[in-house]
Amino acid sequence: MNKHTRLLLAALLLLAVALTVSKIPLASSQGLQLVSSWVDGELPDQDPASPLWRQAPAIEVPLSAQNIAKPFLLESKIKSVTARSLHNQDQVAVLVEWDDPTRDESSVAVQDFRDAVALQFPQVEAQPYFCMGQQGGNVNIWQWKADWQADLLARREMEDRYPDMYVDDYPFTQPVAGALARVADYQDQNYLPALKAGNLFAAPTFHTPVEDLNAGGFGTLTSQPGEGQNVQGFGTWQDGRWRVIFSRSLASPEADDISFSSGKTYSIAFAVWDGANQERNGMKSTSQWVNLHLRQAPEAPAAGAAAAPAGWATPRNIAVLLFGALAILFLIGAIIYTRLPE
Repeated sequence: MNKHTRLLLAALLLLAVALTVSKIPLASSQGLQLVSSWVDGELPDQDPASPLWRQAPAIEVPLSAQNIAKPFLLESKIKSVTARSLHNQDQVAVLVEWDDPTRDESSVAVQDFRDAVALQFPQVEAQPYFCMGQQGGNVNIWQWKADWQADLLARREMEDRYPDMYVDDYPFTQPVAGALARVADYQDQNYLPALKAGNLFAAPTFHTPVEDLNAGGFGTLTSQPGEGQNVQGFGTWQDGRWRVIFSRSLASPEADDISFSSGKTYSIAFAVWDGANQERNGMKSTSQWVNLHLRQAPEAPAAGAAAAPAGWATPRNIAVLLFGALAILFLIGAIIYTRLPE
């Protein structure tokens, strides 16, 4: 081995040491990461236009048509969503935005299909299948529904959709109710089997536009009981764009819920339904898993402690930068030297 080769190897070794000390990776993953920014005060969980959302970095999450299990979605109308997240010491919130030229917020008639969006979180450490999980790999799903939000303001019934309809009488109700019978008019609610079984779709009122669900593979989607519906949501549609906020406490007492801690990273996936495209159930646009990182709360400086230099310019980082620069210059010089004749 001649001296030129030895010098070049020494320069490469010095550069490797500089990169290691500087913690500069030679290669890095390009996976998407949604960073949840820390907020000291209350979260804007009812205001998608709040300037606080600009503190959260936005990511564009690609979607594709679900074509693994029937019913298939042959062509995806929604190609991507934009996502942001904020959290404080008590709650976490996720803002999801996507373009949709039509506002579909009714599912009263059989031909009506609503707009909807869902977040999905694994309930196991490893990432299960991103579409509804798998056996042994359950997922917790939060689904916001445009019709549920509209019904929070005013519940719509068939009579509202078809004002000229006529019914002589509903059986098992108070006779005076007649065609205007409501849930409270039934003498025995056992004649309302969906309501008696706890089906949230049959509930006379909604307390949140978000349904909290669990799944462990296709065909296993199950709604949590009414007392376990602890996810809140708020959405607005304006100028052909939906903006929907999900919010919930960081910790949950429910065994089937995911819990969050500041400073940790989780997996999250997205799904969107376009009512105008008659999308429902498995007919949806889905993403693959994305990392969700909750930034650690900033630590208050100790009393009397000197303030640390702002930004990157700490003494250690400056020294590392200088050391790395010298290593690179040494490598360049070594390469030039090896090209000189003996």
